[in-house]
Amino acid sequence: MNKFKIFSLALVATTIAKAQELEPAKKAIDAEQFEKAKSLLKSVIQAKPTNGKAAFLLGNIYLKQNISDSASIYFKKGLAASEGARLNNIGLGQLDLDANNRAAAQAKFDLVIKDLKKKDTEEYVYIARAFMNADKPDYKSAIAVLTKAAVTNPNDAQIQLALGDAYYGDKNQNDSYLAYRNAYQFDNTLIRAKMQLGVLLKGAKAYTEAVKAYNEVIAINPNYGPVYRELAETYYLWGNNIPKTYDENIQKALSFYEKYLTLTDYSINSRMRHADFLILAKDYKALELEANKMKELDGVNPRILRYLGYSAYENGNVDVALKSLQDYTANANNKIIPRDYLYLGQAKIKKGASADGKMIDPTQLASGIADLKKAIEMEPLAANELNEIGKKLYDQKAFAAAAVVFELAVANPNSKNYLIDNFYLGNSLYYDNTRKDIVKADPIALQKADVAFGNVITASPTTQDAYLFRARTNRLLENDEMMATYYQQYIDVVTAKGEEEVTKNKAKFIESYNNIASALANTDKTKAKEMLSKTLALDPANAYALEAMKLLK
Repeated sequence: MNKFKIFSLALVATTIAKAQELEPAKKAIDAEQFEKAKSLLKSVIQAKPTNGKAAFLLGNIYLKQNISDSASIYFKKGLAASEGARLNNIGLGQLDLDANNRAAAQAKFDLVIKDLKKKDTEEYVYIARAFMNADKPDYKSAIAVLTKAAVTNPNDAQIQLALGDAYYGDKNQNDSYLAYRNAYQFDNTLIRAKMQLGVLLKGAKAYTEAVKAYNEVIAINPNYGPVYRELAETYYLWGNNIPKTYDENIQKALSFYEKYLTLTDYSINSRMRHADFLILAKDYKALELEANKMKELDGVNPRILRYLGYSAYENGNVDVALKSLQDYTANANNKIIPRDYLYLGQAKIKKGASADGKMIDPTQLASGIADLKKAIEMEPLAANELNEIGKKLYDQKAFAAAAVVFELAVANPNSKNYLIDNFYLGNSLYYDNTRKDIVKADPIALQKADVAFGNVITASPTTQDAYLFRARTNRLLENDEMMATYYQQYIDVVTAKGEEEVTKNKAKFIESYNNIASALANTDKTKAKEMLSKTLALDPANAYALEAMKLLK
């Protein structure tokens, strides 16, 4: 009996020792000190190649860093280990999910689950996180896995933390809050759970309360890096949602992100995350500096080309932008995102612009538009970004190019800018057909403009200038009947808004009255003279109205 007790105690001590040797690495992972964690785990594996869990944790870090080939190597190595090998099937399962092979992933997860004992819940947590961390997250599957685990171990803090993340990803704020609260109550050293309560407040746009929640975390552990990243992202959102606070809050955001970097590491991956934040903050000068620092650290990492391309474009160096983005998107192995094509398209259009910006080389324009189309094909919501691109061209009076961009934008009726993009499309086509060098207006283009203004009127019947420009467009189309109709509708809409609005638009009323009179001159002289009288009431010396009155007598 005594020998059995001694053996049992020795087994417990060995188990605890094995768990403890991974604790520093797990803490570093939670603190987002990934390079430190990698170093610790590699040391464990070197000292004990049989430690499959260390290989799994290391593979997971590589997955977080989008280095899937290294992740696969460690998962396969861990699968051959004698301790904790089965966890590596979870990592390989996530790789299957990333490859859109759900069946293969599930088969690997089932292999892990079939040998679990009733109280084994760690594996369920990792399977759920594989569903959440996949390229296409599946939060509902994660919730199903974790709910099953919570039945057998309802007070497990890690299960509750993962449930909080899964519910948050599934946009279930209430259940997410309960899970995070439970996690922190079950283990008050689990500071991430407390931080996530602040993240929920950030998502609800309760920025003041979110900052207060983060400060409570800092009071517990001022060296917990992730909380400063959350502060940075909160101040960024705060500035964007309340524009008058933008300058102040963006500076706070950038400062907190720097703090986050000092508490994590200045590795290439941390710098890339910083670069991604600088893109959000639109600090392209800082982005260019960061990109060049990354190039010095790791001149072969292709993602650096993205940052060089974005910053070079925004800082006016179109040639560097073009080369960087063309090199990056040419490699099919790179994880290309819609924004890469948005910037490449803009760079090509800018490269083709004339000195005054009004004309764009047709070849460059066509190639640039093709890239913008690729962005939208990858993500239809990228159409939201076309408004700003089109407006830049519109403002520099490159109306033909602007029209092509806005026509692409309005092809997606779900775009948040659908209404204003239709207005800009109509205006771009109209102004492109009223250039001084125009020989003959393009009726097809003007018909597109007419449709665009009609879309604006349908969605927003009180948008008065849509009627005005629709009337002008029909004047160019020599459609007198519709021209008169839309001028009259313009008058009616503005009049309904009150005398002050009418007074502000006196010149446009004169334009409307005169053009309606012109349209009616051959069919209804009485009505035509009535319109001209209204012009003369506003401007007794109006030359057109005085001359037309003489001709109508």
